[in-house]
Amino acid sequence: MRARDRFGIGMAGLIAPPIFRTLYSTLKFEWSGQSNLERWEAGEAVVFVTWHGRILPLLQLFRGHDIVMLVSQHRDGEYLTRLGAGLGYDAVRGSSTRGGYGAIRELARKVRGGQSLAITPDGPQGPKEKIKPGALQVARMTGAPVIPVMAGGDRAWWVEGWDRFMIPKPFATIRVVVGDASFVPRDVSLRTLEDRALEIERQLQDLKARVDPPE
Repeated sequence: MRARDRFGIGMAGLIAPPIFRTLYSTLKFEWSGQSNLERWEAGEAVVFVTWHGRILPLLQLFRGHDIVMLVSQHRDGEYLTRLGAGLGYDAVRGSSTRGGYGAIRELARKVRGGQSLAITPDGPQGPKEKIKPGALQVARMTGAPVIPVMAGGDRAWWVEGWDRFMIPKPFATIRVVVGDASFVPRDVSLRTLEDRALEIERQLQDLKARVDPPE
């Protein structure tokens, strides 16, 4: 990594968290399905899943709970790691394409130790809103329930990248919906794992339809 990039990432790590907290403290959150968080609120480790493009408002909402994020080893992932650290998140670097096996083992260790996991199963580079079956491996290895969460808002900027990244505007109302918990059996076959991934993918899309304003 070039010295200029290291400097930029270092400055982002110092400046971004307080700016983020200030701007996003203006957001109003409206919940649906909050009872599905009972396991997590009781101290059980869970695997939260959401789409990559919807992660930003959820970082504000779930901050300070020592949740571990799976963050890609790409340079852009370093910015998210620094921002997350400033908001009280832990991070493991890796993805389905780079550092995947070691990252999954480390995540499983942390989940067994009581930390919940936040993962964007269509990241880090897509395809958009498609779950890779490997994203469910930690749930399979640990028995932790998978809980889908989705956020949408009445006012936001949209970054037109591969994931159409959502940046809520100050004073926006953010709708958050939590889906039902599900489990991935330890002895699941690859075919069944793929089917389970499709089920969770459909659930995330249903939740997305509930939080987004009608067009």
